Amino acid sequence: MQYPEMATIDENGQLAVAGVNLVELARRFGTPLYVYDADLIRRNCRSYRDLLLKYYPEGEIAYAGKAFLTMAMCRLLQQEGLSLDVVSEGELFLARSAGFPPERIYFHGNNKSAAELKTAVEWGVGRVVVDNLAELEELAREAERQRRTVSILLRIKPGISPHTHRHIQTGQLDSKFGLGITDGQAMAAVKKALQSPRLNLRGLHCHIGSQILDPQPFVLAAGIMVALLQEIRRKTGVVLPELNLGGGLGIRYTSADRRCSIGDFLQFLTRAVIDRAGEYDFPLPKLILEPGRSIVGEAGLTLYTIGTVKEIPGGRRYVAVDGGMSDNLRPALYGARYEAALANRPAAGERQTVSIAGKACESGDILIKDIELPAPRSGDLLAVFSTGAYHFSMFSHYNRHLRPAVVFLSQGRAELVVRRESLADLTRLEQIPPSLEAPAATRAEGA
Repeated sequence: MQYPEMATIDENGQLAVAGVNLVELARRFGTPLYVYDADLIRRNCRSYRDLLLKYYPEGEIAYAGKAFLTMAMCRLLQQEGLSLDVVSEGELFLARSAGFPPERIYFHGNNKSAAELKTAVEWGVGRVVVDNLAELEELAREAERQRRTVSILLRIKPGISPHTHRHIQTGQLDSKFGLGITDGQAMAAVKKALQSPRLNLRGLHCHIGSQILDPQPFVLAAGIMVALLQEIRRKTGVVLPELNLGGGLGIRYTSADRRCSIGDFLQFLTRAVIDRAGEYDFPLPKLILEPGRSIVGEAGLTLYTIGTVKEIPGGRRYVAVDGGMSDNLRPALYGARYEAALANRPAAGERQTVSIAGKACESGDILIKDIELPAPRSGDLLAVFSTGAYHFSMFSHYNRHLRPAVVFLSQGRAELVVRRESLADLTRLEQIPPSLEAPAATRAEGA
């Protein structure tokens, strides 16, 4: 197979990432283990940051934290000059705990609570991306209570359904996200925001979906959004100076995926904005993009230790690993496909077709169906590629499995950025109420 950019075969004939042997890494930190090539993450950040400014007069990259967010990731982003997109009070708190500048944070979400809006105003978040009219009104009230002016973007539904899984389409008309154009909600929100003395309407935002491999839907969305900016100027006389086109660029999960490079994607997108703005003689807005998966997805892999190997007569050969849907929900949720290799002997002998099964008590806990590997044995180390996005962040404690550790690799060094959960961590927030403290025999006598 063709190994991803991050992986190489070292002098021992084993897989290595950033100069670190994965077998030694597993011995040191255990499995399952989330592994990130921090150098590749940095290169992707710089590609977005530098190429956007090469193709467009003024731009900003705000990393989509929902893809993967830790305090170490926040610090890396800050060092690389990126902004940050968060969608909850928890992500906002994590960013603040890491010392990330609040003025470089975009706060999203389709159902922000009053407490979240209060926190966003108190902490001076750079932009609140307003999802709906009710939120607009609540934010205006909160800004008035705190006597502060809040800069906002309005989230718009451009009415596009890109070719991706329906669960990760977000820009179609029948979406829980944003304000519609054709139903008049978007223009109503614009007028209401402009009338509010405490809200500073800076521009518009849209996000059409995730894991999109073809740049054309983004180009179409860009044209629709610039047209709406022109319509706002025509109806209100206001020229909004910012346009946020979200994220969603896909990555390579398997050899069948034909992804667009970051450079090509940015060329297509910026040209669309420039051309459409030129048609309207509209001043070029500041362009903000929110990539997540395309920055961290291919920079991550997950290491597992193989346990049982079970052959079903007349059926599949199942290879079970010490993780599964708890640390990678995407196959069960989206039918996602992956490629993998035996890290300890990637090029060994005769290959077999096997299916990689997780250890959760669900028949659907199958990480990879029908993959060719050197005949797997108990104790082998399996590396599943392109697991950097929406894996750690979607972890589940189903069956009370422990959250794996996370390590960053750079120039031959491995650094722990999230420690592995312990059994004690599972009960840290739990308690037995007084009504259950009495011994069972005593309760029975009392009854």
